[in-house]
Amino acid sequence: MRTELPVIPLGRTDLKITRVGLGAWAVGGPRRGDWAFGWGPQDDDDSVGTIRSAIERGVNWIDTAAIYGLGHSETIVGRVVRDFAGPDRPYIFTKGGVVWDDADPSQPSRRVANAASLRAEVNASLRRLGVEQIDLYQVHWPAENGTPVEEYWQAMLDIQQSGKARWVGLSNHSVPQLTAAAHLGRVASLQPKFSAIATQSASDVLPWCDQNGTGAIVYSPMGSGLLSGAFTATRVAGLPDDDWRKQSEDFTTNLDRNLAIGAALGKIAERHGVPQAAAAVAWTLGFRGVTGAIVGARRPAQVDDWLPAASLHLTAEDYAEVRAAGAGAVPA
Repeated sequence: MRTELPVIPLGRTDLKITRVGLGAWAVGGPRRGDWAFGWGPQDDDDSVGTIRSAIERGVNWIDTAAIYGLGHSETIVGRVVRDFAGPDRPYIFTKGGVVWDDADPSQPSRRVANAASLRAEVNASLRRLGVEQIDLYQVHWPAENGTPVEEYWQAMLDIQQSGKARWVGLSNHSVPQLTAAAHLGRVASLQPKFSAIATQSASDVLPWCDQNGTGAIVYSPMGSGLLSGAFTATRVAGLPDDDWRKQSEDFTTNLDRNLAIGAALGKIAERHGVPQAAAAVAWTLGFRGVTGAIVGARRPAQVDDWLPAASLHLTAEDYAEVRAAGAGAVPA
């Protein structure tokens, strides 16, 4: 029997989402070709079980992207959601605007967001997901091929008008880019990176979202696992070479500081009687403008670690403690 979790509106859309959603980046699997951001080996049956567990526990949205595993993540998500119908089917959020060469995946992926590319990409995502409409379709990154934001945002609005996407949004875009897009039509959502170790969004895009009715669904709220309570310096050193985190500054240059912030969250979690992962996710949800947090999992048991964040509220004292440990922001 499916568990019910509290829901809130995503910005000014008609989507009412749980405050935590399952991120399907990791289920894309290891690095393939030039896709340098795999999470190491991943068993597809584990992925299916993880997604199913999150849905059955009440999580009502899944976030993925075409580039995750070069289409593999969307395929796995589609394999699961076809078994759920009506109100039991979770919302599906995915992203386009990053393309690769299927014939030669060793070629670098490209951030391309012209209208023709986006039309082809949304059709490919619909096929992999096995659905007729994507609930939220987003441009993953600003285009690097010279296409102005106004041009590709108009293409996204056209995709919405066609019925292939219920709502359209942006990911990893700045305040000037959001403002330019909003002049053409509603930006339903924004996906910014945000956690206690990556706090920049608290001073720019999150206030913009709050003021403009755009729902912010933040990603990496656990700092790609660093704030989950599962990491030590020894474990970081033992990450496989095909795990992108092995090269990240968060896991190298800034590791000591980030583990200290994690330790502070661990003490807060203990006081609230929840796993540390839940406290790390809940930290992001206390900021104005944040509607929900995208949280990854590779195994069903990991869902249990962060699910309590869906209804956890940290105190001002909790936030001050994390700030003292090195986090660069507290809620206004």
